[in-house]
Amino acid sequence: MAVTATGEVTAGKQGRGRRVILWRHGQTSWNVERRFQGTTDVELTETGVAQARRSARLLASLRPDAIVASDLRRAANTAAELATLTGLEVAHDEGLRETYAGVWQGLTHDEIIARYGEEYAAWKRGEAVRRGGGELETEVADRAAPVVLRHAEKLPEDGTLVVVSHGGTIRTTIGRLLGLEAHHWESLGGLSNCCWSVLGEGARGWRLLEHNAGTLPEPVLGDDD
Repeated sequence: MAVTATGEVTAGKQGRGRRVILWRHGQTSWNVERRFQGTTDVELTETGVAQARRSARLLASLRPDAIVASDLRRAANTAAELATLTGLEVAHDEGLRETYAGVWQGLTHDEIIARYGEEYAAWKRGEAVRRGGGELETEVADRAAPVVLRHAEKLPEDGTLVVVSHGGTIRTTIGRLLGLEAHHWESLGGLSNCCWSVLGEGARGWRLLEHNAGTLPEPVLGDDD
């Protein structure tokens, strides 16, 4: 709500600054199996589609101005549910894909621990690790954060952008946009399927307004757990 100079109360988004909603895709079979997806193009399960439809109804009520999504099907199909409700077109960008993790991709969590335990432990300690010979987290942020900023810059003064992406990519992007050192990005925690985080534009830059919102607490099933 906002109040005009004459005292009239009006509905709308006035005066709060731009917002970016970073929305993780719905459930996939590999999430359930705790299998590392990375850039593998895995479809949503029926549960994942239902999650996307439920979340889309909530997000549509925020009257977003634009939607940008990873081009991987689990994110693109999640974004399509919101597009159907809002009438917005989805811009797809491969810069929003999940972390490429080389030989880790397709392995279960237990298999990764058994075969690459030291590498996994180093990553969890916050060391710069090319998991499976793939990307560094900072490299993921290098490609994803500029995509988010480029689309956010096109928003109206109090506009809202919905970014549909993946758990690891969202976490690293939030860390970069908040100006946190990469070593501390792990402290943000993961996102459950079809939950989201909200960044708001403040006087000193972006601020984290909500994290892992959208449902009652659920387990984080995915590459970023």
